[in-house]
Amino acid sequence: MPKPDTPTPSAPPGEPAPAPALARAGETASVPAGTPVSVPVGEAVPLPAGAPASVPAGGPKAEPAPADRTEGASAPGSPTPVAGPGQGPVPPSPGYRAVFRVREFRFVFAAHLFSLLGVVISELALTVLVYDLTRSPLLSSLTFALGFLPYLVGGTLLAGLTDRFPPRRILVVCDLVCAACVVLMTVPATPVAALLALRCAIAVVSPVFNGTRMATLADVLGEGDLFVLGRSLLRIVSQSALLAGFAAGGVLLTVVPPRGALVVTAATFLVSALLLRLGTVRRPARSGGDGEGGLAGTWALLRDRRVRALMVMFWVPPFFAVVPEALAAPYADEIGVSTAALGLLMCALPVGTITGELLAGSFLSAAARSRLVLPLAVTGVLPYLLYAVRPGVALAAAALFLAGATGAYTLGLDARFVAAVPEERRGRAMTLMTAGMMTVQGVGMAGAGLAAEFVPVHAVVAGTGVVGTLCLLAAAAELRATEGRDGADRHVPHG
Repeated sequence: MPKPDTPTPSAPPGEPAPAPALARAGETASVPAGTPVSVPVGEAVPLPAGAPASVPAGGPKAEPAPADRTEGASAPGSPTPVAGPGQGPVPPSPGYRAVFRVREFRFVFAAHLFSLLGVVISELALTVLVYDLTRSPLLSSLTFALGFLPYLVGGTLLAGLTDRFPPRRILVVCDLVCAACVVLMTVPATPVAALLALRCAIAVVSPVFNGTRMATLADVLGEGDLFVLGRSLLRIVSQSALLAGFAAGGVLLTVVPPRGALVVTAATFLVSALLLRLGTVRRPARSGGDGEGGLAGTWALLRDRRVRALMVMFWVPPFFAVVPEALAAPYADEIGVSTAALGLLMCALPVGTITGELLAGSFLSAAARSRLVLPLAVTGVLPYLLYAVRPGVALAAAALFLAGATGAYTLGLDARFVAAVPEERRGRAMTLMTAGMMTVQGVGMAGAGLAAEFVPVHAVVAGTGVVGTLCLLAAAAELRATEGRDGADRHVPHG
């Protein structure tokens, strides 16, 4: 399934660049000793050593740290440090290694790796299989499109499920549903129409899985800096999978037929389900089953102006960021370069994204990342203006790399988002946010292709730099207008 943990269109399955179709979610459970629980806003809560939390001004809820959350760490009785817009200095970021000291996160991370492996292999295998059966380029390419389109359906109609059932149960069931769909794809008698329908079913489940997993990370790692770094790691893995996964899948398809490769995908879903079932804590449903369901619950969430502004800031950059990737092949043809050069253009954006996230997560404090959210987001598509001069491969790749590096804004934005959303609606909010990211990327890719039918490719990309920057400025202004709403009034809708 697509991974919304990644901001680029190429890496749909999430924390984001998405890989079109198969994905998962988070979990929850009864509250054994040491499990995080909510406490009143503003109350000082001890955290594990070396794990500072970053929360916006106004103090979103903090939680007591489980005794075994970070191996070997005791829970000193120091109050939770805060970091947010306009806040003073805070302790330095604990770094990515601190995240891996949390045992439960290691299982979530391993499950994510297996999930991505299956997703990437299935993308190639199913596309090749459909083409072998139909010899139709249209139907073959449709398998990729079906990784985006059902996301909106699952993300809106099913988002309420993520808070009404225990998270771990949701994650495991989503993995098992995906595994069952892939097993049916391997049956020789399965017709093409059924293959595409099964692909849609996996894509519908994906936002539920991804939203649940994101919400569960806040339970596993707390709502502070460890959560931000954990989300960043999942996005980095998703981006990296696109760089290496398609090559590995291509090699696999030279050894086994497409249906055989799909068997590998089914196995990865089952391994992911097993890791999540055995390695994560059972937590209860967040809303207790009494929240609003379906579209009513989604609209109730979006009536909060702060949450709505944060959602928009997550959605607008990917909408424009995908344009150069969607038009990479036509641009390579326009300037007359080889397929090897095309590969460089396709890799530049995700490599920039990985680099930006790693640098921000490793060397910047939570407060610094928070201050850089709007500057990085607003300038994210400015490098596309270089396309106005029809640059060669090297300059175009440099522009894409710089644009990708600005994706580090998501680390600070993640902290603001988890602070702004009430815990009982966190699963729904995460699901809706990731579903929106996947959907806008699909729309952005389609819109870029349509525009390129009438305007030269380089002009489309350069125009994206102008229009995208103006839209991002508007989104940033709206977000700035809601600053300060992360605290006591965050439960109050703002129209």
